Amino acid sequence: MEKQAYSYGTGRRKTSIARVKIVPGNGTIIVNGVPYEELYTRLELRRRIIQPLVVTESMGKYNIIVKVEGGGTASQGGAVSHGIARALVEVDEKSKDTLRKSGLLTRDSREKERKKPGLKRARKAPQYTKR
Repeated sequence: MEKQAYSYGTGRRKTSIARVKIVPGNGTIIVNGVPYEELYTRLELRRRIIQPLVVTESMGKYNIIVKVEGGGTASQGGAVSHGIARALVEVDEKSKDTLRKSGLLTRDSREKERKKPGLKRARKAPQYTKR
């Protein structure tokens, strides 16, 4: 039995990290051992996850295995999408321009701002009273 060649990509969003492995196959996407449709019920998240495949016209060409941890479902979906895009570039260098133009290779760097002392949240101050 020969070792199957695969491509690897890491995606990040907020505090989520997705490790993505792409193998030539029939198009199944497994996230943490479960088909992605079961894990992500929101249509918007499903669309975001398969967007790199749609843009590069490679739906049904690869099996994708993902391990994702940290964050909530929305940030995990973004991390998975980012990881898939990076792995697709590793598979086919020509797809890089298409993915870059679609904004799928850029890491969304927005993070939660830390709470500051004397404030209720990062920027929300307690209500001011004169006396």
